[in-house]
Amino acid sequence: MPKLGMAPIRRQQLIAATIAVIAEQGFSNITVAHISRAAGVSAGIIHHYFGGKNELLEAAMRSILHDLRARTSERLAGKSDPRERLRAIIDANFAGSQFSAMAVRAWLAFWSQAPYVPALDRLQRVNAARLRSNLCHVLKQLLPETEARRAATALAVLIDGLSLRSALEGGVPDAETARTLVLSHAERLLT
Repeated sequence: MPKLGMAPIRRQQLIAATIAVIAEQGFSNITVAHISRAAGVSAGIIHHYFGGKNELLEAAMRSILHDLRARTSERLAGKSDPRERLRAIIDANFAGSQFSAMAVRAWLAFWSQAPYVPALDRLQRVNAARLRSNLCHVLKQLLPETEARRAATALAVLIDGLSLRSALEGGVPDAETARTLVLSHAERLLT
């Protein structure tokens, strides 16, 4: 019988193994058996906690998205100036936990599966709406509403596009370069 309180620890262990295996082999090339070997558990444990590969990807992305929300909240705390808040949102999207090689490859796997897996599609829609909303809220304080909405969409696309480019080109651009590109584009939109 498993120890009480072990479930959250085991789930995190399996999520970490999933992200690592995706980063190493790609989502389409892996099986539950690959993940179970990386985590040092039986495939039955994975099926017990998650069901299968898609559910593991969903859990991994929920974990990454939870971290993104936490990083965004941390960076926004105590900032009232709209430009500082805009920088904080951009910074959170390029934090190490979001823009590491493992994270951007997990994002790539997530985006590639979202159109075909309803639970992942829902997560993608929520995440995209949250990013646009956060950006738009700040930009409305600096631009007329129509321009703010367009600028928010452009910045969100740039953030996601740079993550995708980094995943496909093996870390190019790096997080600091990507962050600088988005910040400089944001400045151009505000002038």
